[in-house]
Amino acid sequence: MAIELQKKNGLFMEHASHEVMEKGYTGKNMDDDGREKRTGTMLTASAHIITAVIGSGVLSLAWAIAQLGWVAGPAVLMAFSVITWFTSTLLADCYRSPDPITGKRNYTYMDVVRSNLGGMRFKLCGLAQYGNLVGVTVGYTITASISMVAVKRSNCFHKDGHEVHCYTSNYPFMIIFACIQVLLSQIPNFHKLSWLSILAAIMSFAYSTIGVGLSIAKISEKGHHVSTTLTGVTVGIDVSGTEKIWRTFQALGNIAFAYAYSTVLIEIQDTLKSSPPENQVMKKSSLIGVSTTTLFYMLCGCLGYAAFGNNAPGNFLTGFGFYEPFWLIDFANVCIAVHLIGAYQVFCQPIFGFVENWSALRWPENGFIVNEYAVNIPFCGTYYINLFRLVWRTAYVTVTAVFAMIFPFFNDFLGLIGAASFWPLTVYFPIEMHIEQAKVPKFSSRWTWLKILSWACFIISLVAAAGSVQGLVADLKTYKPFKVQN
Repeated sequence: MAIELQKKNGLFMEHASHEVMEKGYTGKNMDDDGREKRTGTMLTASAHIITAVIGSGVLSLAWAIAQLGWVAGPAVLMAFSVITWFTSTLLADCYRSPDPITGKRNYTYMDVVRSNLGGMRFKLCGLAQYGNLVGVTVGYTITASISMVAVKRSNCFHKDGHEVHCYTSNYPFMIIFACIQVLLSQIPNFHKLSWLSILAAIMSFAYSTIGVGLSIAKISEKGHHVSTTLTGVTVGIDVSGTEKIWRTFQALGNIAFAYAYSTVLIEIQDTLKSSPPENQVMKKSSLIGVSTTTLFYMLCGCLGYAAFGNNAPGNFLTGFGFYEPFWLIDFANVCIAVHLIGAYQVFCQPIFGFVENWSALRWPENGFIVNEYAVNIPFCGTYYINLFRLVWRTAYVTVTAVFAMIFPFFNDFLGLIGAASFWPLTVYFPIEMHIEQAKVPKFSSRWTWLKILSWACFIISLVAAAGSVQGLVADLKTYKPFKVQN
């Protein structure tokens, strides 16, 4: 029996009763918007957040701290964590509008901006959000392949010695990662992802803990001595003055990327039960998620810097600052790959939902787009296949994999994504929507401080973007596409 995809879209509320009849819902298992009752809790929301936040960004933090030093490094980490938590509380109140508890639900970040700000800013939000999500999925493809390659190289180093080059191509592993994502991308929506996010969150704890443990072991080695300073890499010894500036800017972008999850906050909040109020649960989940990740970030960044000093690798688990025990490094990199498999889905589901809902609205009578067909899968029950979803999501995963193959630059790519998304999505829109929703008087003390915060973060994003672009340009000068890099 075919079921129309458009019935899943909040824009088609008139079809809700028909969906209820077909799937057998009653008033007891429906929410106030006619959709299937949401079952998310503080635990599942926290798992989604940790999955989204603790990602490839944690791997570059030792390098970022090395560029900034013992004073600015931890201070910048703390500043980004506080700003991210604060603006996430503002954004959580915007899930319902005009009232944060009894108002109408907004299902996506763009819906929130349209309800509270509208106009051109709604279109700019869409451009920023979906551009960032595409960039993150490309970045995760790069990082997952690097971790897979690291497993192979680790075994090569263990067998043949640390001086052997052990060059290995990332491209076959990008293809493997893409094939896995093609299958997982057929998960219909965010509401079916809780198990994958919980698994991914466990993996993130595992490899972060291993990284911290290996750093402590390296610091404890007899005769261990590395160069660390209050201001990071030293001009004239480690880098030139110009390189110091560009690297500092790039480090800001890497740290910004490490805290990026505002783009999926509303989608995560839309999975929560309506009682207690979603905004209250989301604020608690954000506090748990951001506090947990900040603790791991501080440990990974600071201990990684203490272990490697100013020569900290760009990726402290795959850059082979550690060689032994090789089996533990292999396990950590497998955990990274598994985590990024889940994180990829957390970030691409909003893209999938947006394109599919827009297409259903644009061509409501097209059977290829709206019809779903029941398929009985042994031991798994009934699964509904939509041909448009199958083709479109497969094409998306393929395109992101090709982009990752063309631009496999880890630190520069992460820095650019972080810089481009941090100010508009994490700071500007949440602040502007809070001012509008709470009717904050213009030029009041609260209005003034919120504007100062927004402009300060805008300047940080600009300099971080400049540093990442400069790094990409430098990498491209010597890069040959589809060749194994040294």
